[in-house]
Amino acid sequence: MARGDLGNLAGFIVVADLRSFRAAAMQLGVTPSALSHSMRQLEERLGVRLLNRTTRSVSVTDAGHRLLDRLRPAMQQIGEALEDLNQTRERPVGRLRIYARRLAAAAVIAPIWDRFLSTYPEIQLEVALGEAAMDIVSKGFDAGIDTRARVPTDMISTRVTGPMKIAVVGSPAYFALRPRPRTPDDLCRHVCVQYRRPDDGSVLIWSFARGDKTRRISVDGRVMVDDPVFALRAAIDGLGLAYSVESLAEPFLRSGQLVRVLEDWSPDLEGLVLYYPGRRQVPAALRALIDMIRTSSSTAMTKRSLKNPFTQD
Repeated sequence: MARGDLGNLAGFIVVADLRSFRAAAMQLGVTPSALSHSMRQLEERLGVRLLNRTTRSVSVTDAGHRLLDRLRPAMQQIGEALEDLNQTRERPVGRLRIYARRLAAAAVIAPIWDRFLSTYPEIQLEVALGEAAMDIVSKGFDAGIDTRARVPTDMISTRVTGPMKIAVVGSPAYFALRPRPRTPDDLCRHVCVQYRRPDDGSVLIWSFARGDKTRRISVDGRVMVDDPVFALRAAIDGLGLAYSVESLAEPFLRSGQLVRVLEDWSPDLEGLVLYYPGRRQVPAALRALIDMIRTSSSTAMTKRSLKNPFTQD
């Protein structure tokens, strides 16, 4: 289809319905001569006469009637598609694709996704997990979640969590056999679940802070994982102490499956941001997700915090 054909076909329908170039031109907001020229171009391109016209009247040819029979349902479908698109701009609907690190998805998406999908039943949420940097635009994602330092400079970012507090946890069965550590230095006498960063392969050093004091401890243990959620599972199974983000451990602390220690030494880590391309025409579904995440965060967004040790920038 040549450029302008769709507009000419729409004009043809109006002329055919009104049987008048003048009346059709007024409805379309163009001059009668411009509309007549457009119809002549359309006929020349198709190689068939669609309208019979004189100075006094306009009628539709047999070929024109056959074209109209096919055009009307097609134009109706186009109109419905545009109306649906217009509603999508205002109402959160459709598929929303998010790319996030495991830690980010567990800390940001998992706590709200049940309420989000209940509130917006016309949204389909897809969350892809990965540790590597990714061009979310080329891969078809609407947004990503990560630490601010890892967000590409050409992206728009908005903070969706305040600082995240660290929690060192172990199972009741583990502590039934060992005393609870009182200081970070006591960890040398404990079995710990080690964490290997998936992005660079380095092993996490556990960081602690209390007042002006800070400690960094290289822990030991028989289990090493590269997923913070799996580290918690190892702790639940009594395989050692785990170093995690408070929001991930909180459900297991509530249920009694885990017990928290060294809380007075727990540092605050930098929060997370949600990033997406461009400020204009942000999808309504994405706006709704950002709003729900931000309103669900109970931690102050501006509190000073340490660099996140789970990520390498």
